[in-house]
Amino acid sequence: MIHRIKTIDAHAAGEPLRLVIEGLPSPEGRTMLEKRAWAMKRLDHLRKSIMLEPRGHTDMYGALLTEPVTRDGHAGILFMHNEGWSTMCGHGIIAVTTIAIERGLIWSQQEGKPAIVQLRYDTPAGRVDAHARVTYRGEDVHVESVAFRNVPSFVFEPSLLVTVGTRKIPVDVAFGGAFYAIVDAEAAGVPIDGAHLPELRKLGMQIAREVEKLRQVVHPNDAGLSGIYGTIFTAPSQLADAHLRNVTIFAGAEVDRSPCGTGTAAVMAVLNDMGLLLDDVPFIHESIIGTTFKGRVLERVEVGERPAIVPEIEGSAWITGEHTFLIDGDDPLKAGFRL
Repeated sequence: MIHRIKTIDAHAAGEPLRLVIEGLPSPEGRTMLEKRAWAMKRLDHLRKSIMLEPRGHTDMYGALLTEPVTRDGHAGILFMHNEGWSTMCGHGIIAVTTIAIERGLIWSQQEGKPAIVQLRYDTPAGRVDAHARVTYRGEDVHVESVAFRNVPSFVFEPSLLVTVGTRKIPVDVAFGGAFYAIVDAEAAGVPIDGAHLPELRKLGMQIAREVEKLRQVVHPNDAGLSGIYGTIFTAPSQLADAHLRNVTIFAGAEVDRSPCGTGTAAVMAVLNDMGLLLDDVPFIHESIIGTTFKGRVLERVEVGERPAIVPEIEGSAWITGEHTFLIDGDDPLKAGFRL
């Protein structure tokens, strides 16, 4: 038996996004966390098929639109990667919004030709509102950029000392839709460049697991949001107009080519905690390949008893292809593999 899965692929600031548009059943559940749990239990073999080799690769990222769980939501959205299903993804919001508008999946030109198109997503981490700046080229609509209002982002614990090898590394644990361990690359003893990716992958995973040994990392308002999703290494920027350079190592040692949307929100929360984030100055975050996302503070709130920010993250995405993947039930590698 042949199972067909259709996707539209894109990238946001260099990071891939494979949006499933046909071939996966709609996850069930009253909340997005319940839908995520349903997908983890019943769709994981298909996730592996399209994320891992031979159809994908170890750094592939994907998404699946679902029915919304709120009355005014346009869609729910689940994100997938080499290890499983994440709670939120910033570059994914930018890429999915671009695909959804340009291909008429959620919004179409029948609703007029506004300069800004707004889409409301339900995610496992909470409501995310996206605003796309669009232009029109005859019958085609083009998304110039997408800015999204993220979930409240906050510092869970600052300056936690983590021992890795002979080093004691200070780590800021922060939430931006998922929990991250944020470390200074110089303190960790590794530069942020392509030549050092093997070291960054290994060290990033070590730091994330060490933090989890030291602390039970759980969102104060939702126990379903827990654990360290990734490690963010930061360094001085190389671009003249950027404030920081970073690379995020997440899931099963994946490398984010983009500046990482939820990671940017988490870094902004740390800077805010240090008094370094200004309301009237956009924060420009540079990736390992030199692409950027722009962040700004929309609101200051509290999460539990912790000060938090509501950040807006902005970037651009481009559609790169359309695929029909064939999964043969007799194929011994139908569920994919990782090297």
